Amino acid sequence: MFKGQPYVIDPIHSLSFSIQGNPGVYALVLGSGVSRSAGIPTGWEITLDLIRKLAGLCGESCEPDPESWYRDKFGQEPDYSDLLDQIAKTPAERQQLLRTYLEPSEQEREEGLKQPTAAHRAIAGMVARGYFKVIITTNFDRLLETAISDAGVTPTVLSSPDQVKGSLPLIHTQCCVFKVHGDYLDTRIRNTPDELGEYPEEFNERLDRIFDEFGLVVCGWSADWDDAMREAIFRAPSRRFTTYWAVRGEASDKAQQLITHRQAQVMSIGDADSFFQAVHENVKSLQEFSRPHPLSTEAAVGSMKRYLAESRYDIQLNDLIQETVERVVQETSGPTFAVDQTMPVNSETLTARVRSYEAVCHTLMSIGAVGGRWAQDNHYGFWRTALQRLSEAPNVYGDVVWLNLRYYPGTLLMYALGLGAVESGRLRFLGSLFSTEVRDQHNQTQPILRLLSPYGLFEVAKRMQSYNFPISGWIHNVLPHRTLRIIPSEDQYTFMFDKLEILMSLSLGYYNSNQYGEYLPFLGPFFYGVQNRRQVINEIRESISNLGPDSPFVQAKIFGNSADICHAQLSSFETYLSTFPRYRP
Repeated sequence: MFKGQPYVIDPIHSLSFSIQGNPGVYALVLGSGVSRSAGIPTGWEITLDLIRKLAGLCGESCEPDPESWYRDKFGQEPDYSDLLDQIAKTPAERQQLLRTYLEPSEQEREEGLKQPTAAHRAIAGMVARGYFKVIITTNFDRLLETAISDAGVTPTVLSSPDQVKGSLPLIHTQCCVFKVHGDYLDTRIRNTPDELGEYPEEFNERLDRIFDEFGLVVCGWSADWDDAMREAIFRAPSRRFTTYWAVRGEASDKAQQLITHRQAQVMSIGDADSFFQAVHENVKSLQEFSRPHPLSTEAAVGSMKRYLAESRYDIQLNDLIQETVERVVQETSGPTFAVDQTMPVNSETLTARVRSYEAVCHTLMSIGAVGGRWAQDNHYGFWRTALQRLSEAPNVYGDVVWLNLRYYPGTLLMYALGLGAVESGRLRFLGSLFSTEVRDQHNQTQPILRLLSPYGLFEVAKRMQSYNFPISGWIHNVLPHRTLRIIPSEDQYTFMFDKLEILMSLSLGYYNSNQYGEYLPFLGPFFYGVQNRRQVINEIRESISNLGPDSPFVQAKIFGNSADICHAQLSSFETYLSTFPRYRP
């Protein structure tokens, strides 16, 4: 046992884990410290420089206090907008004046000044990977937007009340840059104490939502001058996610008050560039670590093929299957896959969660496709047990979408096994899988297909990016490279996928006592793939008509245990399809 002081994880490492495990749920709060290394002056520094130039034209010295000189000279507080309006009379003239402060000259460009810094590039890299989608900044410059655009993302930029009022909800934007002090090309920029003391109502409403719903990563912001921003943070009623606050040296008193209020994790940094570069590299490394090593998957598939060759390896085959399943169960039981109702449910978080499940199930899907292709009677029980294990879920409370998504690994395995079985004509194996019984979260026994079919993920699919019900269209694009060993042709893969889903639909209709329209809105890609659908349905109909009880579809008991029942089920299925306006027989 180790003795001495307990090991404390570096807060930057904790932050990296949080960002990688919760894509899109952290918002950045950035101040002038992020642009400092680019040589960009703050808005107040611009104001003071303009006062110095104005004093020079008046033949006076304003040092050492330009602000007091301006107040004494003109009888009012220095105001950025008023000063610009007095010096440059038209918008075009004001724009040209500000370019000298915020846009690089040829010499500055050669020196690398007033261009996106390493911090901006690192942030943009994480935005492009979906880790950040909301950025609040007090900076006037456009370096961050430039870096994000260079990374292939067009950000939504909000810098005025009318823009905020007319903007889409945050969940519908890939990246939102909220410039609470304005943009340097807009004379409504905010920099004086009065302007920073109160935000427009549109700003406050948007900030209240962000500070309530998102975790925060703060960097380069002192909190000393921005009364309205501080008040917005204090107003946040809850802290759903951790706040991480990066500081150089000691946090100011006002910053410390916010740190205490948010119970923030303080991170001591040298500068913004090195900090964001480190976080970006950490997140990329964690993303790589989350993927199974290709050799481990190849080794598992190789072992699977060896064990399938002879029945004397059945024990090793079963051990391989169950060990792979247990690894998935364990890896999906951690905080990354929490079902907490406070976890925001939107297209980005859902898509990230689905991708995380797929990464964990990579090896499982690969051995499932091979196992389904070569399944023998003595293997059926191994795979039924695997599906039952993946269908077990602890009786806990949470958001229904996250709860339903826990069955996704079982759905992926069902599809992988099913594709292998359909490709090799092992319909009895398919019937055995579909009829496997399991107890659901209400302790009711039902065929496992009800639990693992795309219908069970209906709510998930509705809220994912660009996918309507069911989720099978997404799964169709996930499995191809896991099935290359058994279905190398793209057209053949799509045909087998459509055939599998048609058999799933027929089976679900059978288990639901033929109640398609009432209980089973299951239309996969086969609904639109008219040629494949026709071919599969004709194959099934002709087999039952010509072979009767000897038809492989009847003997498999996938959607009935007699030729008459199977024929009636097929007719009901076609009638159900015809109820949809876009159906083409």
